[in-house]
Amino acid sequence: MFKKLIMVATLLAFGVVVLGAFVRLSDAGLGCPDWPGCYGKLSPAHAHQEIAQAQAVLPHGPVTPAKAWKEMVHRYLASSLGLLIVVIGVMAWIKREKLQQGLGLPFFLIGFVILQGLFGMWTVTLKLTPIIVTSHLLGGMTTLSLLTWMWLRQSRDIAAVRAVDAERLRTYASFALLVVFLQIALGGWVSSNYAALACADFPTCQNGWWPRMDLPHAFQLVRGLGMTAQGVLLPQEALTAIHWMHRIGALVTLLVVGVLALRLMRIAALARAGMFILLLLTAQLSLGIANVLLSLPLPVAVAHNAVAALLLLSLVMLNFRLKKALSRA
Repeated sequence: MFKKLIMVATLLAFGVVVLGAFVRLSDAGLGCPDWPGCYGKLSPAHAHQEIAQAQAVLPHGPVTPAKAWKEMVHRYLASSLGLLIVVIGVMAWIKREKLQQGLGLPFFLIGFVILQGLFGMWTVTLKLTPIIVTSHLLGGMTTLSLLTWMWLRQSRDIAAVRAVDAERLRTYASFALLVVFLQIALGGWVSSNYAALACADFPTCQNGWWPRMDLPHAFQLVRGLGMTAQGVLLPQEALTAIHWMHRIGALVTLLVVGVLALRLMRIAALARAGMFILLLLTAQLSLGIANVLLSLPLPVAVAHNAVAALLLLSLVMLNFRLKKALSRA
């Protein structure tokens, strides 16, 4: 039952991450501009008058019935995930002598999911501040990764890896995991700053290999959406810099993770993992290019986020297998 609960929580966390991307990319992050309810009500159905009034003032604004439901469904699922993580933590405590699971990770997850809930609140109350939105995305990815790690701890059928192979790959696999996480952070920064279409051509940007960029303003972390830290409009060159750095990060990720996949494919016990990682890497790069060339269609953009999560999880699983092989040596 404990393992099944963790598996359900992991699948739910993946759904929350993907749905969060859908909410953000469909401009529904402020579909209900308060928290935790919708205009203080339990659901958009109860707040239909307030939503209609807001839509009448701004017909093309962030508040519509459809956007409100997207936002609230995401909150309902995220709340369910938080409750499930608390149940897992309580069960880990009650069954601590029977389960092969320490209490550190379940209890840490309870605290972390509370923090993640606060980031969800701040995302709304601070009006989509980029650093908060990006941190909320990374928190979701971290929650998903930790649940996956916990689920792997309960699994008995993980294919064995030779200690000598694990020793050779351990450091590089950890580095690849870090690279992918940082690239997801860059992608979140692109999305939260609405910089995905700052470069509308590929492989160049604005018909050049090194476009005009404003790096200092691009990576000022403490500022409002579309503004510099000084309170003036964020220049287009800053958006270009955000986008272009994400592309450079994609190239680094391709090289680092691609080399790892090729190394894995030379080892019999890890060949399937290598092929799967290479497949995800190829799909992710293809979706990124399609986002640019097709002007960010919503299904492609959401898929780009989903495959990023799967690529991260594939590296989490790889690192778990390598760690387990070394612990048995």
